[in-house]
Amino acid sequence: MKPSRIMKWTFGGLEAIWGIPILGGLLIIGLAWVPLVIMLILHIIGLVFASKENRSKTGHILGILASALGWIPGVGMILHILAAIFLMIEAGKNN
Repeated sequence: MKPSRIMKWTFGGLEAIWGIPILGGLLIIGLAWVPLVIMLILHIIGLVFASKENRSKTGHILGILASALGWIPGVGMILHILAAIFLMIEAGKNN
């Protein structure tokens, strides 16, 4: 399995956790928004790997947006859920 595919499965699972209503927000706020910074860095790395392997980049781009705008209640939750969905779908596809 290629590294970008493993990253998509892993990051998709993490995004799904952050997107859980109330729980995801409490985790992010309780950890002083550090998960958003970490996920931003991880999505940038994942985007580089996806580019090198000519795989879809939509999930990582949504993840970057979710990390950048995740501090906005509601908007962050929706973006995290969308990023999780796209990352999981992209991870399941064979190129």
